[in-house]
Parts: sequence; C-alpha cells; structure tokens
Amino acid sequence: MRQNREELKYSTLAPSRYTVYLSAAEHARIESIIPRLQAEAIRALDEELARANRQSRLRSAWRQAVRLVGMGRPPTEGLVNAGPQWHIEFLPDLDGELAAEGDVIVHSDMLLPPDVELGSGERTRRITTVRMNGQTTKREQVTSETRPAQTTVRARLTYRDNRGHHEHDVVRDQITIGRGGNAYPVDVRVSTAEDVSREHARIRRDAATGQFFLVDLSTFGTTLDGRHVPRGGAETVLPPRARIGLAETVFLDFEQR
Repeated sequence: MRQNREELKYSTLAPSRYTVYLSAAEHARIESIIPRLQAEAIRALDEELARANRQSRLRSAWRQAVRLVGMGRPPTEGLVNAGPQWHIEFLPDLDGELAAEGDVIVHSDMLLPPDVELGSGERTRRITTVRMNGQTTKREQVTSETRPAQTTVRARLTYRDNRGHHEHDVVRDQITIGRGGNAYPVDVRVSTAEDVSREHARIRRDAATGQFFLVDLSTFGTTLDGRHVPRGGAETVLPPRARIGLAETVFLDFEQR
C-alpha cells in the first residue's frame, strides 16, 4: 500500500485491491482460516491509514495556520481508500515460483484515469512485491484495462509449445514474450522448459515509422533467423518475416501485416 499511492490535490489514494500468492502447500495448510486472514489484513490496512493520517495532523495544523495569512493550499482529506472497501484475495501459486513457506507474491492494484494521448481506457498500476529466499524485490507495471482504440492487426506470431499450436495477433506497439508467471505477466505466454525466461523477449513497434524491433531480456539468449541478437536491452530490427528463437527451445514465426 505504501508503494502504490496516488497523490491528488486534496487527498492521497491508497490502493484498495490486493492479490496474495502463497506456495501451494502453504495455501492448502491455511485454507480454512483464509476468511480470518482477510479480516486481519483489512484491519491492518485500516490501522495503517489511521497511523499515516495521525502523522499528517501536525503538518495539516501548520498548513491551516499558514492559510490564515492567505498562503498555502486548501486542507486535504489525508490518506483514503481508493475504493468503497478493501478487497484481498489469497491464492495458491500454481506456477511453482514459490517453493518455501513464507515466500509470497503480492500484487497491489491502483486504478488510474484513462490516458487520452494513448487512446486507452482505464489503466491499472500494479506494484508487485516478491519475497523469496529471504530477499524482497519490487516491480511496477501499468496496463490498460481496455484494448487500444486502434485494433488493426500489425503483425502475427505463430508458434508451437507444450500446449500445442498458437497464433497471437499483435495490436499494440509493445508486447513481451516468455514463460510468464504470477510475478511476471507477459503478453505471449509460452509453455516450455525453464531455459526460456519468465520475460524472455520484447517486440516494439515504432508508431511513427511502423518498424518493428526485437529486444532480448533473457538468460540463455534470443535468436533472429538463427543468429543471436545482442543482450543488454539493445534493439534489433525485425524484418517483415522472421523466425524468433527463445533459448533455441521455442520458435515463433513473425509476420508483419
């Protein structure tokens, strides 16, 4: 909640929706008391709001004193829940990312207003906190809840993995490809060996020129028509037709429309 606040003019919003992933074994162990856990988590969030607002009272008093002499900004409502109520869900990790008891993945979702310039509808900013093997990491991602206004198919990916044959129409200017997971949402999720990274590669389209580019994000490399592309975030031009290899395990046929 502390990482995903949204500052407004008169208040600060706290995200109301949280998804908590536990290892499958730990989730099974505590499944019968999940309603109690949800109740206590809600209580903890309420207490955090109260604590944060108590700390801001002295600052608010100072601002009110300043306003008496015609300075400063109007009073604020403090930290408030962005939704009508807290929503907390506890789920088992079915992707096998969490092995030990105490490991946890938490998604904190904050609904954002539409981005008029991008032509998108409501957006969600997700802060993902992962605690694993005694270490904690955080990552941020903003996603659109609706499909972009422009739904023209720009390219198509065709591939085969452990689940069979797939086709994916590229309608956005950027997509990620990989094994994915609870902590690693991707646009094209392939079912294959662990040599393919959770986030293995990215395809980006330059909206001004229509040119596509390929970026390697992986551990074991990405190939383009049999040749390894540079690592470290460097972009490689994608020809209109190409064969993309993920760790020489899964191959995707790219065709620009």
